[in-house]
Order: sequence, then C-alpha cells, then structure tokens
Amino acid sequence: MAEDPDPEARAELAGLLRDMDEAALRDRFDHPLQFGTAGLRGPLGAGPARMNRAVVRRTTAGLARFLLQTRDGGGSGKGWRDGGENRGGGGRDGGEGRDGGEGRDGGRAGEDGAAGVVIGHDARHGSAVFAGDAAKVVAAGGLRAMHFRHALPTPITAFAVRHLGAAAGVMITASHNPAPDNGYKVYLSDGAQLAPPYDEAIAAAASSSPVPGDAELAAAPDRLLSEVDEAEVLSAYRRAIVALVGTSGPRRLRIVYTPVHGVGGAVLPGLLEEAGFDPPALVPAQAEPDPDFPTAPFPNPEEPGVLDLARAEAARLRADLMIANDPDADRLAVAVPGREGDGFQLLSGDQLGVLLADHLISGTTGEDRLVATTVVSSTMLSALAARVGVAYAETLTGFKWIARAARQRPGHRLLFGYEEALGYAVSDAVADKDGLSAALVVADMAARARAEGRSLLDGLDALEALLGVHATAQVSLRLEGSDAPVRLAQLMARWRAATPERLAGLAVSSVRDLSKGDAAAGLPPSDLLVLQLEGSARVVLRPSGTEPKLKAYLEVTTAPCSPAELGQVRKEAGVLMSELRQGVSGLLGG
Repeated sequence: MAEDPDPEARAELAGLLRDMDEAALRDRFDHPLQFGTAGLRGPLGAGPARMNRAVVRRTTAGLARFLLQTRDGGGSGKGWRDGGENRGGGGRDGGEGRDGGEGRDGGRAGEDGAAGVVIGHDARHGSAVFAGDAAKVVAAGGLRAMHFRHALPTPITAFAVRHLGAAAGVMITASHNPAPDNGYKVYLSDGAQLAPPYDEAIAAAASSSPVPGDAELAAAPDRLLSEVDEAEVLSAYRRAIVALVGTSGPRRLRIVYTPVHGVGGAVLPGLLEEAGFDPPALVPAQAEPDPDFPTAPFPNPEEPGVLDLARAEAARLRADLMIANDPDADRLAVAVPGREGDGFQLLSGDQLGVLLADHLISGTTGEDRLVATTVVSSTMLSALAARVGVAYAETLTGFKWIARAARQRPGHRLLFGYEEALGYAVSDAVADKDGLSAALVVADMAARARAEGRSLLDGLDALEALLGVHATAQVSLRLEGSDAPVRLAQLMARWRAATPERLAGLAVSSVRDLSKGDAAAGLPPSDLLVLQLEGSARVVLRPSGTEPKLKAYLEVTTAPCSPAELGQVRKEAGVLMSELRQGVSGLLGG
C-alpha cells in the first residue's frame, strides 16, 4: 500500500484489510502476474496479481535497468538486432515492401548512449495512465521515452520500434481479453515480442526494483520525454503495407468492417482507401473505441456471438467480405457469403491461414521463401509447403517464435506466418501478428478472386481437394481465480500421468511431450502435449498463455480427393471430429 501510487488501489487493499478478507488478499498477492505468451495480462485491481500502476511502474523499472545493463541496443544482444530483419517477400512482384525508415530519430538518447523505448497504448480502462507512467519511469531511468499520445493498434507500436531505431517497445493492451483486464507487452529491438531468456532477465530486474514514486517520476528529465510523430509513423506504416498489394489490380469489393469497440478503426479504413478500395461500411454499434465493450463482453472474434452484428450488417448490405479486428487490431477475423446463400460464413484461423499462404506463395518467387505456423495449428500449411516446394517451419505458440522462425533456417526469409488464433504476419514491416496488413491482403485476395468469378470458399475447396480435408476444432476449460496457473499445471500433470489409450474409438499411437523441448525440431521446453491417434487425427493440449484456460486443439485429416468427392469426405471428417470433441470434452471436465 505504501508503494502503490494509486489512491483507489490503496483504498481497495485497506478495505480488504479492514474486513479481514484473507481470501481476497491471497487472490491479489499469492500468484503475481508473470510474463506469458504475450507479456503480462490480468484483471485491473490492487496487488501484484492484478494490473495496476504499481505493477506497471515496477515492470518498467526492471525493463529500464535491463536495457541500461546491456547497453547494446535493447538488451537483446547483437544477435537479436542483426538477426531480427525476417525480411518477407511482401508484394505480388516479390518486393519487400519496406519503407526504408528503420533507425530514424529514435536513435541514441542522451549522454548515456542507450537507445530509447517506444510506448503505445490502446483504449482500455487504465491504458493511457499506464502508458504515461511507463514513459516517465523510462525517462527517470535515464533512457529516452517516445510515447504515442493517442490510442492506436498494437501493430503500429511494433512497427515503430524498428522504424524509430528503438531499443525496445512497450504496448499497454490486453488485446482480446474481457473488459476488466489490461496488459503489458514488451518488444525487443528487432520489433518482435519478448522471448526467453530475456523475459526472465527483465522479470528478475523488475522483482528487485522498488516501485518508482511520484517524486522520482516528476524528476524525469524533460529532454528524455518526447511524443512520437504519429502522422509520420502512420504514413511510413501505410507506405510499407500498401506496397504489399499495390494500388492497381481488381478493387471492386463491398466490405463491412468492425473494430469490435477497439482502435483498428483509426487505421484500417484509410489503409483500404489508400490501396484503392472503397471505404468499408462500419458496424455502427461497434465502430468507436469503448473500453466496456457493450456488445461483446468477451471481445475475442473467436467467441460465439461477438461477430453477429457484423455478419448481419454484411448480409443486409449484400457485402462481398466481412472483416473484423480484435480491440487492439493485431488479430483478424473474416466471413464470406455462404455457399448456399445462407448468411455469412466465418473462416477459421486455419482456413484463412492456408488461403493467405497460397495467395502469397503464388504471388512471389524465390527459393528462400519460408512459411511458418505453430504446433497447435493445422498441418495443412505443411502439406501446402511440401507440395509447392517452399520451406516450412513449426514453432511453439506465440508470435515471438513465429517472427523469428527464419533464424533457424539460414538463407531464408519469412514470407508468411500464422497461428490458428486469428494471428497473421503477411509483411516483414511488422515482426508480429498484424490484423491490419492481413486485412488488406485478404481484401486484395478476395477482389482478385471476385474478378475471376471465384470466391474464397472456391479457393478453399480447391486446396482441400488437392491437400486433403484438414478439419480443426478447439475445446477449452476456463478456470477462475488467481491460482488458475497452478491448477492448470496440475491438470496437465494428470494428462501426462494418465494419458488416455483411446479417443473417439481411435488408439493413441504416440505421445509427444514438449515439457523438455524437442532438440531435433528446434523447439524449446513448453507445457504442451501432442497425442497422435491412429489414422490421421491428433489432439494437442496446452494451457493458454493469455487466459486462464486449458486448451485442446483437435485435427482430423483425410487423403486428397476429387472435387466431386469433397462433400462426402468433409461429412465423414465432421462425424469423426464430433466424436473426438465429445471424448476430449468429457476428459477435460474430469
């Protein structure tokens, strides 16, 4: 309480002490927030197990100490900076789509010679205050703090890290988490998310750092505090992204767009117009930022009901394409008119992933092209890469791994990367998932298909006939309470100790446990199990890195077939998937 700068947080703790509410105090102190798949995330509130100003200040103090101790461009080491380009093939002519703006005026800050930190935020409750605190802590620590004044998408902060030549980046966001949450994401100097062992080093520096007080922040040198030139950064970002698709080619497309009460609306409509598309029609009830997410309490486009308004608006306007970002616009959801005129059909992350990969591969050349996805995503991308002779990499879950996939393959560039949770990387301009650039490429892909008398569903049919149906689904178990990580670990331990012998009537033929990593595949340790079933089915189990969930990823794969057989093959795969979901759901509940 003495360290917390927020009077409301202090009052919250004082009230719990007054009421002798030990359970509530334990909930706020027993299990402090830790860096997960995408940084820190948790409910707003007092105590180290919540997101608050004290946690943000302490974490930022640890980041600043880490950067000052390493002094080589962000604590990421020369290898991070030198290996962080991940140049993707980008545009349809094979060009890289870079803006050439790396290392602008972010530069070296002050006499200590350490590079600055870019700080962005979304429109959630507390985000602007947290970002302001973070900027002042960075400056008080002797580093230059370059902060965005306005709430903008996460990909813009990720882009700005390299564009401004910064040592690191901080983004205050909880992405698609519920309204009561917020979070803290860190980027290294290569513009990619924080990864081991640097997450542990920063966490250790933070744990040993006192919470900087108001007086310390007030003494931060003004010369080390500056606002990002948002117009210049956004202009550079648009140039880099529009170069992916150009401004010519088919552009006749009716688009409905929703930012789901988030900040994507500040960038994506203008991006589409600059590329030659008509302005998208916005979903009125979700068009403006609103931290309460009134139409979507769980503003994750994967959650049932979140996109109902957008799909209805797309049907009403007879649109060709419906696109949606999550609240910080690093993810993308897409729906298209159904095959039988039965409303708008949502594409899964895996379906859109293979369509984007096929589109980008067909529009580029080069033996150095690499596509990547995660171990929990569909295996269809692997089949496509093998078919067309493009290098393929499988990574752990999270874009901190996907963005760096090319480092495991010298002489290769990351052309495309995706994860099934609606995250896509279509340009090397952003070394993270980017729902804005992905939306632009989807629009280009859909417009080209429309001009040829085809649809995205026709493209999916062709790929499934060629490569086999790859049906995917997910089953999850949500836990409540700050001890959720401990209980999730216990559930995973039970699965390891008593792996089922059969699922959906199929024998479990092999178990791949990544708790100790997989040296042959180049995968570090991860709390993840892969159960391969006889035939061509599998189940992947892992605790979520962003939410208190145990997730099971299911896949049923068939052999290639003729277009005429596709309907029946899909039906058979669907029956097996239904049985598999039922079996896994029963076991998760246990």
